[in-house]
Order: sequence, then structure tokens, then C-alpha cells
Amino acid sequence: MIEKLSLLVVLLPLLGSLIAGFFGKRIGIRGAHTVTILLMSISFFCALAIFKLVVLDGGSFDGTLYTWAVSGSFQLDIGFLIDSLTAIMMVVVMFVATIVHIYSIGYMKGDAGDQRFFCYMSGFTFAMLMLVTANNFLQLFFGWEGVGLVSYLLIGFWYDKESAAVGSLKAFIVNRVGDFGFILGIAAILDYCGSLDYATVFSKLSSLSQTTISIFPHHPWSIITVICILLFIGAMGKSAQMPLHVWLPESMEGPTPISALIHAATMVTAGVFMVARMSPLFELSSVSLSVVMIVGATGALMLGLLAFVENDIKRVIAYSTMSQLGYMMAANGASAFHAGIFHLITHACFKALLFLAAGSVIIAMHHEQDLRKMGNLKKYLPVTYITFLIGALALSAVPPTAGFFSKDAIIDAVRHSTIIGAQYSYWMLLIGAFVTAYYIFRAFFMAFHTAERMDEHTRVHLKEHWIMLLPLILLAIPSLLLGIFVVKPMLYASPGFLGKSITVLPQYNVLAQMATQFPGAWNTIKNCVHTLPFWFSLSGIVSAWITVILLPKMNGFFYRRLSWIRDLLVAQYGFDIFNHWFFTRGTLKMSEFFFHTGDLKVLDAGMVDGSGRGVTRISSLLRKLQSGYLYHYALIMIVGLLGFLVWMIY
Repeated sequence: MIEKLSLLVVLLPLLGSLIAGFFGKRIGIRGAHTVTILLMSISFFCALAIFKLVVLDGGSFDGTLYTWAVSGSFQLDIGFLIDSLTAIMMVVVMFVATIVHIYSIGYMKGDAGDQRFFCYMSGFTFAMLMLVTANNFLQLFFGWEGVGLVSYLLIGFWYDKESAAVGSLKAFIVNRVGDFGFILGIAAILDYCGSLDYATVFSKLSSLSQTTISIFPHHPWSIITVICILLFIGAMGKSAQMPLHVWLPESMEGPTPISALIHAATMVTAGVFMVARMSPLFELSSVSLSVVMIVGATGALMLGLLAFVENDIKRVIAYSTMSQLGYMMAANGASAFHAGIFHLITHACFKALLFLAAGSVIIAMHHEQDLRKMGNLKKYLPVTYITFLIGALALSAVPPTAGFFSKDAIIDAVRHSTIIGAQYSYWMLLIGAFVTAYYIFRAFFMAFHTAERMDEHTRVHLKEHWIMLLPLILLAIPSLLLGIFVVKPMLYASPGFLGKSITVLPQYNVLAQMATQFPGAWNTIKNCVHTLPFWFSLSGIVSAWITVILLPKMNGFFYRRLSWIRDLLVAQYGFDIFNHWFFTRGTLKMSEFFFHTGDLKVLDAGMVDGSGRGVTRISSLLRKLQSGYLYHYALIMIVGLLGFLVWMIY
């Protein structure tokens, strides 16, 4: 039963993508909408049924569907691993994807590529489902590359727009950098374990933990540490961790619905999911756990600061995605994988809500995204105003929203961790709570409060579209209430929702320590005033209110006094400048060198034209031997005979 339902969940979005893509002109725009949304809805309800059978009833499935290829004694299989982690991810992916499909009817109305957009979105969902259901590294890599490919098509959907074309290419190339490490990690697993099947690999970890490899002479490394770091490099690319984060802001060039889908529950969370899935590997390497925690915590703060100087409403939310992904990675590094997945779930709801609410604002403003040209939108967009506020409160971890329970659990878990880098990571995450609250409420106040700054034509036509409001309301409910009902079974119950799908060694089990002090959801809300994260978040909201509404001139004062910090943030710490100078410029210089030296001089002048000239020269020399004079030929015969005699004698 679980196997059949899983096939339906995975294949129905693919079927919808194929129908909308190949038969879009026959069935029309409305037909494409109907087919894709109907199949997505059926897939979502099948995912709910799997959740009931697996998470609530304790069932599972791990099996091969078919053998794709055989090479000697090694075979490449396609199969499903349907455990608690997979079931939860399937529900999250399908819930957000289905709502985004419905929302897109209103957002993409009148766009010439409407059917193509729905084809891409369903295909994107299929690739993500293949990734989360995989029971082997081959299928994981297929889904991994699948979401990367379709994201390239979606980000560059408006391909006649130069910034969209550049953004899609940048996302594709940066992800290839991370994927290089990822595929090296998979190759190392195949080399040392002789299999790509999860169960087989995990069963050999006890013997593998004693194996070392010398990357540098006289410095042996644990092979498990090497594999984990290589896999994490892949996760850094997909989940936009520093320094492979530079592609994510550029993904805002695509339509807003796909920004919500990529940033909320699919592509960018693939790295977080993969690290949690590989928990049996990472738990055997404290070095890898420290790397994951430190990189995640650094990104949580440093990438959130970039939103301070951003005035594009979508890019502010994009920077918040990079920051929140840092929180999830830090949780994985602290071995609080349950907290990382819990935040992934809550983040999927409130981040999709924020993006779709921002999309409602953008459509009402006739595709204007600059916060400096908005103001007082609460008067014209009341439902969008309320839902954006709920999403902002959840992102800021204000009780009783879902983000409060998941985000605070991560900060507390890192505080309890004893591995190297835990103290540093704790303070980065704690300061990040202030930063998060500040930048999202700065955007909220600039858009929905303050004086109206739009032109008269835009003001007259400001209105909400009803087809876009239903998804906002559906996302606002879990963003507000999900944490209250799910926090205990996700984090503190045994076995809980995730059951045995996550492996945590006793010495790293920080959530077990926290469970002994958990007073219940409602008491946690009551006791929030005694916790530092709450006051950091509250002070961030108050600071945003002061600088945007009460004393807006303070911004000018800070910009003048701290202009160097502002310039640093505007330059995004110089990562793009360095990439352009070192990689882009360096590649161009290297290409010019190989073109002028290798192509023109060596190949053309030396080998192609040179071979012709060489034959001509040799021919001109040999031609002189054919003089036609008998005494020349006799001389050559005598010289040849003498040479032969000398050779015979000696």
C-alpha cells in the first residue's frame, strides 16, 4: 500500500508536467491549470495517507522498484525509502507546491508562458520528490541535479529579460561548484563501500570508521570525515551556505510563485534534508559536525545582515531564506537534526506565506518591488497586510507562532552542544534573532505603514485578487498554530514523529537533555520572557519601528557615520567582486591565453598550417635528390654501401 501510494505521489506531478508541456496548446490555459492542480492535489492527499500509515501507524517501505543498469557485479537501482523523514518531507513539499500552483493562476494571468510555467513547476516538484524518496545515492543525485536543472528554467523563465537569463545561469554554475564536491563524496562512498544503497552503506560504517586516507603527506584523515565534508560542500551549494550563497538573491529574477517554491520547501532545503538523511555518517565525525555548525551559524548572521540595506521586497525575503537555512544547518551540526527538520517545516509555511504575500503586493503595485515606492498598503490590501504580519512574526520567532518553537529550539540546542564551535555558533544565532526581526519588520513597516509613496495611477488601481488570497490564508494558519501542536512529537517525544529515521549518538543528544526541561507548549509561551532569544527578537522589532516610523532620520545618520559598513553590505562582503575578478576575469584571461597560444599558435600555426609547410619543405629537399644525373645516383649508392659495410663490421 505504501509503495503504491508513493508511486502516485511521485509520478502524478510528472504526469501533470508532461501533459501541460506537450499538450498545452490542445487543452488550453485553463486545461493546463486544471490538470496540473488536480494531479498535484491528488498527490498531496496521497502524501497525507502515507503520513498516516508511516508516521502515525509506524509503517515503512524500503525496496527497489527496478534495476536501471548493471555493470559487472555492480547494479544501479531505482527505489524508495519511505520512513518518517520521507513521509514528513513529502507532505511539506506537496502542501506548499499545491498552494503555489493555485496561487499562480492569479499571479501568471495574462502571461504568454503560463502553460510552460505550470509544466516547469510540476516537473520541479517531481524532481524534489525523487530526491526525498531515494533509497540510494544514484537516485538522490538524479533528484539533486533535477531540481538544479528545472530551477535554471524557472529562474530564467522570462528569458528575454537579461537579468533573469544571467541569474539563472549564475544559479546553475554556482550549484555545479557545490555538486563537484557532492559527486566526489558519492564516488568515495562507492569506492570504500562498494554500493550506493543507503542501507548497505550505513551497515558498513562501523568498519569504515577505522579507515583513514592521506590527503596531505603524513596527515591521515578519517575517510568518513572526508566523505561528510564533500557531501556538505554539495549541501552548501544547494542550501546557499557561505560562500556558495551568491546565486540565491539572483533567483528573485524569476516569477514570485517559483521564488516561494524554491525558497520555502524544495530546492534550498535539499541540503538540509540530505545532511539529516546522512545523520549516521555525520554522527561519526565530530569534525564534520563542527564544520556544519560553524558554517551554518556564520551564514545565519552574516547573510541576514545583507537585508539591512536591501530595498527590493523579494530580495529582503531571499536574504532571510539564506539566514534561516543557516539556522537549520547549525541545528544539524549540533546533532539536533529533529530541530533542523522542524524548522524546515515551519519555515516552509511562513516563508511561502511571506513570498506569496509579497507577490500580492507586487501584483497590486503593477510589478513594482521597491519598498521606497510603497507605503500605507494596509489601507488597500488588508488581507495581505494581516498575512504578511503573521509571516513576519513567525520569521521573527515571536510566540505563539510556529517559528518561535522551532527557532528557539535550535538556539537552545546549540547552547547545549559541547562540540568545537558551539559557543561561537550560539552567539551568532542569538544576534541573528535580532537581525532577523529587524530586517523583516523594516520591510513590513516600509510597505504597509509610513506615508504613501506610489504614483496616482498605481494608488487608484490598488486591489487584492481573490484567487491569490485563499493560498495566503491557508499558509497563515500553520504559520501561526503549527508549532503549538507539533513541537512535542517533533522534538521531545520518544520515538516522536521522526521515529528511527534519524540517528543521534548519546554523547551528542542535546534534545534529550532539553526534553527533561520541556514544560509543554503553553508553558513555553508563558516562560518566553525569561529567554534571551525572545528579547533579542523583540528589540529587533522595536528598533525597526524606531528607525522606519518614529525617527526615520536616524537611517541617514547611521549611513553617514557608518558608511563603510553600508558599502560592505551593499557589496555583499565582496563575494561577487572576488568571483568576477578571480573566476570570471581569470577564466577570460585563461581562455584568451589558450586561444592565442594554444589554438592560433600551436594548433593552427604549428600543427595545421605547420604540417603543410613542413611537408612542403621536406618535399623541396627530397626533390633535390631526384636530379636526373647518373653520377649523383652512383655517389648515393657508394655512400649507402659504405654505410652498410661499416654497420656489418662494427
